[in-house]
Amino acid sequence: MMEFSHVPVLLDECLEGLAIDPAGTYLDGTAGGGGHSSEIAKRLTTGRLVSLDQDPDAVAAATERLKGLPATVVKTNFRNAREALEGLGICSINGALLDLGVSSHQLDDAARGFSYRADAPLDMRMSQTGPTAAELVNTASREELARILREYGEEPFAWAIAGRLVRQREEQPFATTLQLAGAVAAAVPPAVRRKDKNPARRTFQALRIAVNGELDALSEGLEEIFELLSPGGRLAVITFHSLEDRLVKNRFRQWATACTCPPEYPVCVCGGRAKARLVNKKPIEAGGGELEENRRSRSAKLRVLEKL
Repeated sequence: MMEFSHVPVLLDECLEGLAIDPAGTYLDGTAGGGGHSSEIAKRLTTGRLVSLDQDPDAVAAATERLKGLPATVVKTNFRNAREALEGLGICSINGALLDLGVSSHQLDDAARGFSYRADAPLDMRMSQTGPTAAELVNTASREELARILREYGEEPFAWAIAGRLVRQREEQPFATTLQLAGAVAAAVPPAVRRKDKNPARRTFQALRIAVNGELDALSEGLEEIFELLSPGGRLAVITFHSLEDRLVKNRFRQWATACTCPPEYPVCVCGGRAKARLVNKKPIEAGGGELEENRRSRSAKLRVLEKL
């Protein structure tokens, strides 16, 4: 295992957004290398932090980094937050952080199969268990592959790429990342190949989301974590692509909306009350200094919610 480096994205903004109570109980649902976790834990006195991650490499790195701090690391997906916390005797929390998507370590460690820039086994499993991306590419129908690329990668050439993958796997099953990247490049128009961004970018994102069930985990995890928040507790979520951000934005807006009557009703009849308030109306993005130092922060968006 290569060293698990973790430069936390939007760190100061997250700490400010969480408004940390030194005596509070906090959850970091995506420990990674422990960058955010260590800074949260350092601000606690009698409080406690629980950090979750499904990646065994991340759990090992975060456990090492958090030694001597009031923090506990648990190997699980944040969609299982309630179970993890109840196992530690915790039934409510004062704040939670989710830093979504693939970690810098997972991208930098070519052997994990997340990157289209280096040749490696086509894996992409964050938990290192279950079916791999290679198994998905080699067994799914053209229709299913096209749906995955369209829905999770917003790939305009989904049908053409899916067709190429199905034809090519009949000659030789896909086993490596560069094999897949080459097939995608061959399936898209030459003008697309000449653009700056690698034409395989959307396909890799889509397969990664599908292999790890990321959007389902996010939807379930948001609900679980929101229920665990005490009144006044805050939830901070960092997203890295439009699918994640849309899901978070809509869920936050839903919780922060008092009236749930259909828009055609002239007056409110539901008597609804908002469950939360938006701490920031628009997402917070990285400033110039951080953009220069940490390339990963370019697409990061932070949204913060406070439970009422």
